[in-house]
Amino acid sequence: MHTEHDWITTPVTAGLLRGALDVEHTGRGVLPHRLPARARAQNTDAQLAMAESQPSGVRLVFRTRATAVELDALRTKRAYAGAPPRPDGVYELIVDGRPTGQAGVTGGNTVTVDMFAGTAEQRPGPAGTVRFTGLPDGDKDVEIWLPHNETTELIALRTDAPVEPARDPGRRVWLHHGSSISHGSDAASPTGIWPALAASLGGVELINLGLAGSALLDPFTARTLRDTPADLISVKIGINVVNADLMRLRAFGPAVHGFLDTIREGHPTTPLLVVSPILCPIHEDTPGPCAPDFSGMSAGRLRFVAMGDPAERASGKLTLGVIRDELARIVRRRAADDPNLHHLDGRELYGETDFAELPLPDGLHPDAATHRLIGERFARLAFTADGPFADQK
Repeated sequence: MHTEHDWITTPVTAGLLRGALDVEHTGRGVLPHRLPARARAQNTDAQLAMAESQPSGVRLVFRTRATAVELDALRTKRAYAGAPPRPDGVYELIVDGRPTGQAGVTGGNTVTVDMFAGTAEQRPGPAGTVRFTGLPDGDKDVEIWLPHNETTELIALRTDAPVEPARDPGRRVWLHHGSSISHGSDAASPTGIWPALAASLGGVELINLGLAGSALLDPFTARTLRDTPADLISVKIGINVVNADLMRLRAFGPAVHGFLDTIREGHPTTPLLVVSPILCPIHEDTPGPCAPDFSGMSAGRLRFVAMGDPAERASGKLTLGVIRDELARIVRRRAADDPNLHHLDGRELYGETDFAELPLPDGLHPDAATHRLIGERFARLAFTADGPFADQK
């Protein structure tokens, strides 16, 4: 089938993957996971199962003299009944640290979600092939960043020269946890999600536990953060707790303490940054739950609206304003005994002035330009000389 090159097939193994915390062996290949098997076994939420299987921040990394690379992959793409097709996932090629190309695959499984009926139907499809050619001659480090928004089963890696594991870059490892905004919702490419942009600017290796709809202070996520080796850790907490209407203020404070306690069991002195939510006007003063507004679906427009009543704050319902105040209070109190614990108000990453210039297209998620803004600001605030993640060497 492939006649223009003498292909060498290299098994895809955990040793070629960065950013994945587990690799599931399937009948066809391997499926990267961002939560380990023990955490997945304790989860019953289909939204989280989908999110953690989407390889946001996961990349194939190897060293080779190859000038052509092919990757067979089986994607699982989501579609929404009554809405135009969502953009295809993007595979992004990085050679010696420089963006070199983007491509996609065809075929794959499709999960069609009917948001009116609350149902989902899966249609199986064939694997596809992503191909990059014209790579520069000579030894080089190659990264293929996987789509941040499509579950991706990796079947075969082919090159026209041998592959070996990439050298350890010697960079610090940054472990980040957050919501769909950290996962990369509405970003244009896998290296365009704000944590990937910030990691590149900060010169660190990213492990992204941004989990769409699922930054909910789950104990198994805290244990995953505890057990994952890292030099720097950040947790961005708030928006999912509000838009899921998950808990009241009485439960939220102790849950945050417990989450941070668990992380500290494995990382007692690691720089740990607690980030509160970016500006989101629908939930600044209005509690959840959050619900989709279907009125524009036929024209390809989906917006989210807050369903709570501002008066319910008196009974302990959470808003983003309440959460920011509580997170600031908790970090201030804990930092008296934990000098490596830090706080960042998310509105420093995206605030009222930014919303006026770059509004959230669906009322909840940033677009590609806003991901870049947030990534650049996080890098400046966290990784520069006065930031909590500044390199002290």
